[in-house]
Amino acid sequence: MTKTPPFKIGLFGIGLDTYWPQFAGLKERLEGYLGEVHKQIAALHPDIVNAGLVDTADKAFEAGYRFRTEGVNIIFLYVTTYALSSTVLPVVQQAKVPVIVLNLSPEAAIDYKAFNSMNDRTRMTGEWLAYCSACPVPEIANVFLRTGIQFYQVTGMLYSDAECWKEILEWVEAAKVAHTMAFNRLGCMGHYYSGMLDIYSDLTQQYRFFGGHIELIEVDELAALRREVTEAAIEQRVALFKTTFDVQADCSTEELIRAARTSVALDKLVAQYQLGSMAYYYKGTGNEENEDAISSIILGNSMLTASGVPVAGEYEIKNAQAMKIMDSFGAGGSFTEYYAMDFKEDVVLMGHDGPGHIAIAEGKTKVRPLYVYHGKVGRGLSVEMSVKNGPVTLLSVVQQGDGRLMLLTAEGASVAGPILEIGNTNSRYKFSIGARRFVNDWNSHGPAHHCAVGVGHIVSKIKKLGLLLGIEVKQVC
Repeated sequence: MTKTPPFKIGLFGIGLDTYWPQFAGLKERLEGYLGEVHKQIAALHPDIVNAGLVDTADKAFEAGYRFRTEGVNIIFLYVTTYALSSTVLPVVQQAKVPVIVLNLSPEAAIDYKAFNSMNDRTRMTGEWLAYCSACPVPEIANVFLRTGIQFYQVTGMLYSDAECWKEILEWVEAAKVAHTMAFNRLGCMGHYYSGMLDIYSDLTQQYRFFGGHIELIEVDELAALRREVTEAAIEQRVALFKTTFDVQADCSTEELIRAARTSVALDKLVAQYQLGSMAYYYKGTGNEENEDAISSIILGNSMLTASGVPVAGEYEIKNAQAMKIMDSFGAGGSFTEYYAMDFKEDVVLMGHDGPGHIAIAEGKTKVRPLYVYHGKVGRGLSVEMSVKNGPVTLLSVVQQGDGRLMLLTAEGASVAGPILEIGNTNSRYKFSIGARRFVNDWNSHGPAHHCAVGVGHIVSKIKKLGLLLGIEVKQVC
């Protein structure tokens, strides 16, 4: 398999070489602060290229060249004290990756009484310079904006500032997801579901904003792989189904065998194309093998989704991307759409037929036989699950009228209560703005009727991802 390049963080501090002979111990003190920043970021992600304290233009060019040649994906610029913008710009111009400016004070405040009792203005200036990280940030911001450098800021304290370090963590996580998407291989198997105009997508726009690779796959390839599956592999997969799922008593052995054969073949297909996600749909008429493959695909695709290869039905490529984003953030990302509204309880019922993200299910996912796939050809086994009760985030990748992509998101909660026991994924969702307004506001942005739902509230991370990718993000609630 092709090896994805590792995600790397670039780190450097800035200072002014003129200060060092003037103020004894200042450089060493600032290098110690930089070491603390390195230690805390390394706890989030260990692969760091640390260019040290850059205090001259020459060192800036050297650091930028190092970042570029070592392939860093994002740079954290730690502002330790005043520094000239001429010693900053060459670093980021060479590296050509997003920059997070860390304006971190070593303490909550200067001890004014102790400071003013020094009675040595040189020492006092040196002490002040150790606290003046905020001083050059306007200069740096001005130069970055005028030269087209993409940058963002975190302002806070080096120590004892949980909010500040949470924000830094989110930047790291967002950058890692952007890196994942840039190297993700998305499989598109089959064709669009005729008539669903909202799900059609410009694949080149997917490349533009996310990168990665899109592989167009024939259903015939899956059917061919099914022929090669051994009886032993089928037996093992049926046993795995019975431990993974809550297989209902009315599921026939014949259907379990059919689903197992397809599941094993799907794993081989994913390995063959090195897929990190997939969208699929196929009418399945006129070719018995293809119909057999597509109608028995749900359990295998649910297992793939839970193992880091999210699968979206109805050839919803945009939603496969949304599901991959959510899963890469560790939130899951299950395929969903509106089912109905419950005005008595002020909840929106949402779910979908086909695969579900069983790793974020409330309890064990049931497997039920469906004797007809509504609106589709065939019959077979399907999954019934609800998303874990608690906070959730919804995400939709929206193709806008001008062709550009947008991320639409909302935070809510999955709540307990009766669901429709129809052999599909389905959950009950509450939103802070109420069900009526949520539906109106969400729809006003023109999303497709599908979205991805994951556990936890992660809109702040999605917004950072949007900034890194250059995609507009709209939050409904």
